[in-house]
Amino acid sequence: MGRIAVALIVSSWVIPISILVNRIVPEPYMDEIFHIPQAQQYCKGNFASWDPMITTPPGLYYLSLAHVASLFPGMFFIRGVSLFSELCSTPILRSVNGVLAILCSVIVYEIITLLRPNIDERKATIFAVVLALYPLHWFFTFLYYTDVASLTTVLAMYLACLKKKYHLSALLGAYAVFIRQTNIVWMLFVACTGVMDITLTHQRESVKVDNLNTTGNKTGHSVPNNHIIVGSNMRRRKPNSAVDNSKSSMTSTLTYSTSHSSGAKEAHAVSPHFAQLMYFSLVSSLALAPLHFSLDQAVHLFWSFWKKRPLGFCQWIVALTAGFLSVHSYSIAHAYLLADNRHYTFYLWRKVIQSHQSTKYLLVPLYVYSWFSIFRVLARPKIWVLAYFLATAAVLVPAPLIEFRYYTIPFYFLMLHSHTVDIQSLVLIGVGYVVTNVFTMFMFLFRPFNWSHEPGKQRFIW
Repeated sequence: MGRIAVALIVSSWVIPISILVNRIVPEPYMDEIFHIPQAQQYCKGNFASWDPMITTPPGLYYLSLAHVASLFPGMFFIRGVSLFSELCSTPILRSVNGVLAILCSVIVYEIITLLRPNIDERKATIFAVVLALYPLHWFFTFLYYTDVASLTTVLAMYLACLKKKYHLSALLGAYAVFIRQTNIVWMLFVACTGVMDITLTHQRESVKVDNLNTTGNKTGHSVPNNHIIVGSNMRRRKPNSAVDNSKSSMTSTLTYSTSHSSGAKEAHAVSPHFAQLMYFSLVSSLALAPLHFSLDQAVHLFWSFWKKRPLGFCQWIVALTAGFLSVHSYSIAHAYLLADNRHYTFYLWRKVIQSHQSTKYLLVPLYVYSWFSIFRVLARPKIWVLAYFLATAAVLVPAPLIEFRYYTIPFYFLMLHSHTVDIQSLVLIGVGYVVTNVFTMFMFLFRPFNWSHEPGKQRFIW
């Protein structure tokens, strides 16, 4: 098994389902009507052309150019195309995300083996495959959206950081921002985790040096530590240079991407949408239901707060108060959410959250429980958990529109660092993902509907 097995397994569904999607939905759909024509302009060399409706930087289009360039010699040789621009068809551009999804699954495998050195190859393979099936990531593998490319570059940046290749991590982070602006938050988060790891490593080495000195004094021998000090100083300098490189990369990338991503500003205006954090906690916990909604987890949470009373009681009161304030004063019903019945969030909003005026408040204890459960399963130091929470908040709170695909990156970090994932839970989670994916793809492909005010078929989408 291993990374090759992961790539082969993921390819086994990416290829046939991509063919099926392109056969039934050959024309650009939803946001593709902006992204695909823009990429095709780049294929023609019209780099000054820009659709003002596009709100993300052009990083995906440059990746697409590289993908098309790799295919062009072979297609030209078999006389499939004569011009480079002819190869930038909808199926070819969509295949970019198929390739990236396979690469992403391999990156996940590498990350999990680094985070858990003792994990066996079989479990790491299952873990990577299950994460590749995560519904929000899986669905957009077959469409020309920025989500898969964004996730892949962020995880590649994180993998480079874990391998202590900080300059490479900074470059990958800069390109992640070049794909989606909000990735600057994850770039800073990864930089923080790198600094934390270096600090902890230095502290452990300092303890070892102290122990060696103590041992040397007891035996009457002195232990020279000048080499260790020099090495430690070198390690302290490395992250600084990487952070400096990261800052310069971010500055140049943001300057460029801001000038290319000002479209539809009125629809994506920054708003204090604290309820997003509530929705994220519940959606992510449901996606890992065997971990968060088991009797064992509920009992452990109850006892952990009971043992810390009255502090535990105060924590619940503060969290519930914050939750009630979030849904009461900082819950936004975006115009797109209310009007676009192609999205599942349209029905969740109307049929669940707005089913009764009290429903949104009744859900608050469930949101709070989900966050406490998330904090419990994260096998990281408290400062890491705090950084993760703040990064998630920085990405989600300013977003006025409820889009579950915005939750993908923080969910992946949550899943990668959850310490209680066993084989049985992974299998149950994977089965849930497969059922969800079959349903959503069936609805997308085989249950189209029409709008009276707009020509063409409409399809259900996340």
